[in-house]
Amino acid sequence: MEWQSNVLESWDEIRPLLAGLRRIAVLGIRSEQFADRPAHAVPAALAVAGLEIVPVPVYEPGITQILGCSVYRSLAAIPGPIDLVDVFRLAVDIPRHLDDLLAKRPNAVWFQSGIRNDAAAEQLARAGIKVVQDRCLMVDYRRFQRG
Repeated sequence: MEWQSNVLESWDEIRPLLAGLRRIAVLGIRSEQFADRPAHAVPAALAVAGLEIVPVPVYEPGITQILGCSVYRSLAAIPGPIDLVDVFRLAVDIPRHLDDLLAKRPNAVWFQSGIRNDAAAEQLARAGIKVVQDRCLMVDYRRFQRG
C-alpha cells in the first residue's frame, strides 16, 4: 500500500474514519479557563457527542483534569488504544510531537483547521497512520452524525 493512501482528503475517505471513532486524545487541549478557544470548545463538543476525550495539554502544567478527565502529559503515557489524536498545535510545532505520536501509534492523526504540515503527515502516513489535515473534527463529526 502506498503511503499516500493514508492521507485522507475527500469526504468519502474521511467518513469511514469518523464511523470508527470512540476514543480521542486531544494534543494541545486547553482547560475550561479557555472555554472560548477552539482547543477547548471542539473537544467539549465532541465529548457531548458521546466520544471519550483524553486530554493531553501542552500548556497549563498545574492542570490535572480537563472536561472531568485525567490529563496525560504525553500520548505514549495514555493507557490503552487511541482511535485518533486531534492536534491543536501550530504546524511548526508538530515535528517535536512526532516521536510521541509514533510511539502511541493511534489509528489516525487529525490536524485541526489551519494546521498543515505535509512533511509530518508523510512521516505519519508512511508509518501506517491515517492523517487528515486542515479540517475541523467537530464540523466533520457533526456532518457525519447528520448522515
